[in-house]
Amino acid sequence: MLYMHVVFVSGCHQLYLTYSCTCSQVFVELNELTMDKNQEMQWKETARWIKFEEDVEEETDRWGKPHVASLSFRSLLELRKAISHGAVLLDLDQKTLPGIAHQVVEQMIISDQIKAEDRANVLRALLLKHSHPSDEKEHSSPFPRNISAASLGSLITHHHSANHTHQPEPSVTDPLMGTVHPVGETDTRIDMEKNEVQQKEPTMVPGMHRSKSKHELKLLEKIPENAEATVVLVGSVDFLEQPTMAFVRLQEAVELESVLEVPVPVRFLFVLLGPPTTSMDYHQIGRSISTLMSDKQFHEAAYLADDRQDLLNAINSFLDCSIVLPPSEMGGDELLRSVARFQREMLRKREEEEVKLLSKEPKSFEEKEALLTPSKKSDDPLKRTGRPFGGLIKDVQRRYPKYISDFKDALNSQCMAAVIFIYFAALSPAITFGGLLGEKTEGLIGVSELIVSTAVQGVIFCLLGAQPLLIVGFSGPLLVFEEAFYNFCNVNNMEYLTGRVWIGFWLIIIVIVTVAFEGSFLVRFVSRFTQEIFSFLISLIFICETFVKLGKIFKDYPLKRCNIDIPINGTNGTISTENMTHVLSNSSLPVKEQVSGEPNTALLSLVLMAGTFFIAFYLRKFKNSAFFPGRLRRIIGDFGVPIAILIMVLVDYSIKDTYTQKLNVPRGFSVTSPLKRGWIISPLGSDGEFPIWMMFACCLPALLVFILIFMETQITTLIVSKKERMLVKGSGFHLDLLLIVVLGGSSALFGLPWMAAATVRSVTHVNALTVMSKAVAPGDKPRIQEVKEQRVTGLLVAIMVGMSIVIADLLSQIPLAVLFGIFLYMGVMSLNGIQLTERMMLLLMPPKYHPDHTYVRKVRTMRMHLFTCIQVVCLTVLWAVMSTQASLAFPFVLILTVPVKMFLLRRIFTVREMACLDADDAEPKFDERECHDEYSEMHMPV
Repeated sequence: MLYMHVVFVSGCHQLYLTYSCTCSQVFVELNELTMDKNQEMQWKETARWIKFEEDVEEETDRWGKPHVASLSFRSLLELRKAISHGAVLLDLDQKTLPGIAHQVVEQMIISDQIKAEDRANVLRALLLKHSHPSDEKEHSSPFPRNISAASLGSLITHHHSANHTHQPEPSVTDPLMGTVHPVGETDTRIDMEKNEVQQKEPTMVPGMHRSKSKHELKLLEKIPENAEATVVLVGSVDFLEQPTMAFVRLQEAVELESVLEVPVPVRFLFVLLGPPTTSMDYHQIGRSISTLMSDKQFHEAAYLADDRQDLLNAINSFLDCSIVLPPSEMGGDELLRSVARFQREMLRKREEEEVKLLSKEPKSFEEKEALLTPSKKSDDPLKRTGRPFGGLIKDVQRRYPKYISDFKDALNSQCMAAVIFIYFAALSPAITFGGLLGEKTEGLIGVSELIVSTAVQGVIFCLLGAQPLLIVGFSGPLLVFEEAFYNFCNVNNMEYLTGRVWIGFWLIIIVIVTVAFEGSFLVRFVSRFTQEIFSFLISLIFICETFVKLGKIFKDYPLKRCNIDIPINGTNGTISTENMTHVLSNSSLPVKEQVSGEPNTALLSLVLMAGTFFIAFYLRKFKNSAFFPGRLRRIIGDFGVPIAILIMVLVDYSIKDTYTQKLNVPRGFSVTSPLKRGWIISPLGSDGEFPIWMMFACCLPALLVFILIFMETQITTLIVSKKERMLVKGSGFHLDLLLIVVLGGSSALFGLPWMAAATVRSVTHVNALTVMSKAVAPGDKPRIQEVKEQRVTGLLVAIMVGMSIVIADLLSQIPLAVLFGIFLYMGVMSLNGIQLTERMMLLLMPPKYHPDHTYVRKVRTMRMHLFTCIQVVCLTVLWAVMSTQASLAFPFVLILTVPVKMFLLRRIFTVREMACLDADDAEPKFDERECHDEYSEMHMPV
């Protein structure tokens, strides 16, 4: 049973003030008065705040996990009462801890919080040594942490003579908690001599600082630059009769050596001492003021406060944004989910009120100009200029002046590491799609053509493109279209490659017209509704195609042995299975394998496919585990596909007596099927009799291909260019679209596949080049510091992919079943980032088990299910089109979902419902522990 009566203070308590101030980020350290193992009093660090609270675990003396502070309501009220009656010193001009302590004690006496005879004891308490959990880990330092008491001795002597009091002062080595006994002059002199000896050590090397330990350097990385510290000192002492408090703001931040665990200049001090018999909980009050000082709004108010009342008003404002949980029994954490959501709504309303108040205040011309400046600087690359090719010209003017810096910025180790990773990320799909494309086109376009096309188009795009972070590659939608067009050509007895040449010519014409009229702005109409249907369809095709291929293998290879008929050099011969490998390896000409009935082939293919899928899948999931450091987990997860391919190829290679169909890759720089085609495709056909009407009719399939390339490229550019990624060099929608389509259209003349901006590979590329800020509070989300925007990584990746043609012998060892496993993996992983998938699963769940998403909370369940059903109907229509002879027209049917959403759905659903169900809320995530991969970051097909 859990009985709670606390104030829950959310970490999202952020109200940004618009006035100008020199407020710095605050590092807060809570120190409590404790007894060490030598029975001496000391200030022991028990908690700290960079943004969230971290507590020292008593048993292990190590730091616990960061968490949002939960404060008792009573401690906040007692803190408010203490500040209203205690000593408040604002803009105190002191540079040392003894000087600060002297002023604090004097103010406590003036405000009648302590008696004059307690001056020495309070001073001695304030100047006790400070201990930290990291002290035992550090090596012994030439500068001990305990503060020299000589300064204290001089202060005591000064007050003694100034007040003409002949009562001897207690020694600084007297017990703090006990009764103060008078001591003789000899004892005092001896003690002061000890103090002088202690002071000699630091004065021997003036201006010299001790070197920072590993712990300090690591912690300093988490603290924002130019941060200032708040020292909170709380504890109970026997010599006081009532609690005494002081709040201090220094005129200038100063470093107080050995007080904090890291050398951060101190701006604020809070002191609370009192008798142990009082009902006041010093620890909770210390946590309360520490949490207040770590809060952005309160510490800004503390910086700007002119008197005590300003501090009290800031506490009242803090309480207004806090939530009290009643002391009722809690059944589990699930019941607390609504707390953060409730406070976000409360903060949002308060922020709106602040904005309204500020808007009513009269502003000077300079303030108005400052408010308008950000909107003037924002340059929307999709905004139409109204001039022919105006968008293209703006892209060139925006991006090309930074061309030289695109090469200088690549001189970084992170860029070189990204090249290796992205090379495998680009090569794996090239091999997979190449092998499957070779299967679907009967070898007319295969791995060789896809590798060459990826390399050539990638190099040219990286040299001339406006957004070189995009990775140009083949994708699932293009594969589906190639299969549909190949089947169409076979049915109508037309040459497939020649038809592609004319499609390429029409592609160039279409893209020139589109760019001339600045048609890229149309991508804004392709909302999440259409993207998710598109992505789900492609994922479904991937998954179904995998099992169809596997079923065909089981049909062709029943569990019985047979002979293999292989036509070699135009002659027919029958050889045994054992001699097959020898014949194939010694044949200089490509051979067509006619294999059937080989035992165990189907079972081994199933093992290879399933093994590849599960290895890649679980290595990707490994990124979310708790094993190994985050960077190592990320590397293992990102290289999951190459690792899966390598392991399964070795498994297949180790099994000598079972046949599996391999990837067909010719040796050297050669097309996949040299007997069927060459590197140049004649526009008139192989026999010069390509139908003239078909030359003009190819404009229709060209329009369909353009729709696919347009959607993939422009939506990928939108995802990469999100403002959360903090790209500074800009993008060029018009220029990039023109380059990609013209390169693809021209490549058709050489029998090469056309390309698009590959979404997953492009986002992976940007993530690999993203530099995260190290000054992130423990427990806080990582923040992007910058992205290495340059052309070199994409250029090197394209060159290395092209050079992979020389490893044809290794590629030819990859079984097709392994590629089917990667195909299945891409289909399953693509479903992760699709909201449609989640809402389809919600159709089968009772409402009480629905997750806490915006579209679940703000849309009625039946209305949400209606939206899902409409998407499913559109998906069914698309699947039906794909299954008929009209499969070539599926891009056109897909684009019809845009007017469905614009005209039909707006009549059925309200604006608020559409904003929740069709919102584009995908943001980049870089949490090392919860590594949401690139597949779950978007809702576009691979």
